[in-house]
Amino acid sequence: MIKTVLKIDGMMCGMCEAHICDTIRKAVPQAKKVRASKGKKEAVFLTETPVDGAMLKEAIDQTGYTCLSVESGQEEKKSWFGRK
Repeated sequence: MIKTVLKIDGMMCGMCEAHICDTIRKAVPQAKKVRASKGKKEAVFLTETPVDGAMLKEAIDQTGYTCLSVESGQEEKKSWFGRK
C-alpha cells in the first residue's frame, strides 16, 4: 500500500475535515482509510497505486484550502503489538 500525506492549511473545524475527505475521495476514487486532521493540518489516505500529486493539490486548492505539500511512500505493515 502507498500512504499519501497532504499538508493542508485552512481547516478550522470538523466540517472542514469532512470537506477535505470528500474532495480526496472524488479526486482519488480508489483511496482507502481517508482521514483529515485540523490539529495536525494534514490529510492521509492509502492507495494500491501512486497518485498524481499535482492533480490532488489542484483539487484541494480549488476548495478554498491551501495544499502545502503532497508526499507519498510505502506504508509499513505493522504486526500485532507494533512489531514488524
